[in-house]
Amino acid sequence: MALLAYLKSLFILQLLMGFVFVVSGLIINFIQLCTCILWPINKRLYRTINCRLAYSLWSQLVMLLEWWSGTECTLYTDQATVDKFGKEHVITILNHNYEIDFLCGWTMCERYGILGSSKVLAKHELLKVPLIGWTWYFLEIVFCKRKWEEDRKTVFSGLNRLKDYPEYMWFLLYCEGTRFTETKHQISMQVAESKGLPKLKYHLLPRTKGFTTTLQCLKGTVTAVYDVTLNFKDNQTPTLLGIVNGKKYKADLSVRRFPVEDIPDDEKECAIWLHKLYQEKDALQENYKKEGKFPGPTITPKRRPWTLLNFLFWATLLLSPLINFACGVAVSGSPLLIIGFIIFLIIASIAIRRLIGVTEVKKTGSSYGNPEAKKEN
Repeated sequence: MALLAYLKSLFILQLLMGFVFVVSGLIINFIQLCTCILWPINKRLYRTINCRLAYSLWSQLVMLLEWWSGTECTLYTDQATVDKFGKEHVITILNHNYEIDFLCGWTMCERYGILGSSKVLAKHELLKVPLIGWTWYFLEIVFCKRKWEEDRKTVFSGLNRLKDYPEYMWFLLYCEGTRFTETKHQISMQVAESKGLPKLKYHLLPRTKGFTTTLQCLKGTVTAVYDVTLNFKDNQTPTLLGIVNGKKYKADLSVRRFPVEDIPDDEKECAIWLHKLYQEKDALQENYKKEGKFPGPTITPKRRPWTLLNFLFWATLLLSPLINFACGVAVSGSPLLIIGFIIFLIIASIAIRRLIGVTEVKKTGSSYGNPEAKKEN
């Protein structure tokens, strides 16, 4: 085990895995671009192909969590709820406290067969991020600038396009609007006090506009809202860099299902419902802090082999020519070729590190609490 942990920490192996992800991602993005000709001819086929292509890319990240780091994911929910996973369109609400919260969500999507068709209301800045933003664009992900007057038309248009989506989807919402930090929490609770709303201990005040709009637009398509509350055993603070280094975490997810017909249609009443939901999420987190677990029965879905097989396919396809090229450079004795290859490795490592940086708490900010930012609620 010590040897395996040492191998996982080797930078060269991490660099090779990053190379596979980046190059396969660029190939996938190019294929996605080529599928655009299908949109006016057969929209359903376009969507089906792009779901499979997205799965091929995202599953490499899920593979890191499941197989490389061996992170365990346990669900706290009932069997009746689990039986509906992957069999209905839903809106999923997830707390935004950790660097890898999205990865835990993707893992659950993968285990129930909907990773490729998962959706999210994403910030517009991510559209410019290579691989991630480009793949999402072809997947019809809805991007927003978090300024309602600018987003109104784009968000309504994007959501309405998804009404006839052929594959079951989980539409992820981070209703807090930004990742939790102590500074943002203090600002958020000042806002809660000024609005006469109950204060939250473990969450930011939810921004209701995104949720009410999504529910309004997708009503008739989505049948339920899944409330997912995530925490980690032993007060762990997981990071994507830790996952890359092979560190194992233990994730617990409390999942509650709310049928759409039980949620108020009126926008104000719906907003009140969401605020109440976050008070309940706060209570769940308080219980977790005291008991070390969420209430209710536990279910541990088994990891599937497809993520590992998908990565091995891309690794076999891409690493063989890379290794052959590296050996050719080494035996050539050409200083120019050797220096060029070293520069390539440096650039590749910087690019991969920047991609990881997209998830880091200290490097992912927003205008949250900025008095000059427009109010969204």
